[in-house]
Amino acid sequence: MTRVLVVEDDAQLARALMINLKARKYVVDAAHDGVSALRLASTAQPDVILLDLGLPDMDGVDVIRALRDGNRAPVLVLSARSGSEDKIRALDAGADDYMTKPFSMDELLARLRAATRRIEESPAYARPSAGAAAAVVRTDDFTVDLAGKKVRRGDRDVRLTPTEWHLLEILVCNPGVLVSQQRLLKEVWGPSHHTKTNYLRVYMAQLRRKLEVDPSHPRYLITEPGMGYRFEA
Repeated sequence: MTRVLVVEDDAQLARALMINLKARKYVVDAAHDGVSALRLASTAQPDVILLDLGLPDMDGVDVIRALRDGNRAPVLVLSARSGSEDKIRALDAGADDYMTKPFSMDELLARLRAATRRIEESPAYARPSAGAAAAVVRTDDFTVDLAGKKVRRGDRDVRLTPTEWHLLEILVCNPGVLVSQQRLLKEVWGPSHHTKTNYLRVYMAQLRRKLEVDPSHPRYLITEPGMGYRFEA
């Protein structure tokens, strides 16, 4: 069963979320502030985290950054902040999706299913077969272990969010091939996000900062303007 951590200081909304999720057979934990959220994220090991940005003790973006220091569960932000700057800050910090309040429960449940599905069922996440020739992809600057879902740069591990990993894995599994924006958006965020090209720009910039020697002049993660992205080994 999928375990969801609900981080929401509005008691009425938190209760509504818990009732709806439990009715659909999710296991639900709840936190009403950032400190409790980080503690539960560590002890309960949720599969997905639903996070409000307006918490009483700390900003939700700081919670996301703290979560990304070792936690790979997808983070779906639920916030009354509707500005593009707030969305980009949350995505840049490591969030996987963003919904503006008020939202429909049906849409939330659909995005929740998409978050768990793309982690557990996407072909891009499938473990390579024993005979796969490219279980480990090596470049001059970093190594991608597709079977172990790990990235190393030099002598250290590179921590990627689930969304960053998903994007990178699709690209390295198709070396030299132009992967369209539409395909990436569909496989990583789902069909309803096929126009959200700003998501790609944010996450590709994050990957370049983590992997490229000179992110402003990428050697491996190449943009084809208006079309998509390509991995050059």
